[in-house]
Amino acid sequence: MPRKSVTDIQLAIRTVLNDLSPGERLPAERDLARQLGCSRQTLRSCLTLFEKDGEIWRHVGQGTFRGSRPRHLPVRDTLLIEGATSPDVMQARILLEPMVAAEAARLASPEDVALLLEKVEAGRKARDRAACEQADDAFHRALAQISGNPILSGFLNYLSNVRRRVAWQREWDRTYRRIGTNAFQTLHSDQHQTIVDAIIRHDTAAAASSMTEHLNTVRIDMSLTDH
Repeated sequence: MPRKSVTDIQLAIRTVLNDLSPGERLPAERDLARQLGCSRQTLRSCLTLFEKDGEIWRHVGQGTFRGSRPRHLPVRDTLLIEGATSPDVMQARILLEPMVAAEAARLASPEDVALLLEKVEAGRKARDRAACEQADDAFHRALAQISGNPILSGFLNYLSNVRRRVAWQREWDRTYRRIGTNAFQTLHSDQHQTIVDAIIRHDTAAAASSMTEHLNTVRIDMSLTDH
């Protein structure tokens, strides 16, 4: 099979971009390189050219997005993210997310419940650390979206950005090496299901309590890794 030229790769990337809306994320580099039939090094070189032209923007730990870089995360916010420790993040989540779960229980429609059940099932099917983390993030984001409150969604997006930091990722790597993906496929997903069960009943107190229990499980998993 003839080797593709840089021009061929650029044209292929252009096709991918044309199928995306502004702000939408491109496939992960590994997947996109496989899709285009090139090395990741060649792909990155081509993406750099698109980035210089303002057609894409990249954020370490988040991915590559179509369009020009948005003006968000001012310096102060960036410093907060860099300075946040794993215990800081977990404390913030435990203070915020039970309220988000309670609000979801109050407002959830049958369509919302169906979406949450899909996220739970995706978690049970996750087969590696990256897939587990993606499924977990998707579940918690879906809860925030049900609230219909952009401020709540914004806070959870902010915490999600913190969780993509290298320091947090190292912490998760150590945690998952110890507990394995099986813990996410079973215990963590079971806890997600318990939260959804409370939401189905529109039981706000049970939804908040179940979320607190779930996040405390995560906090304990991470704290044990330090010892």
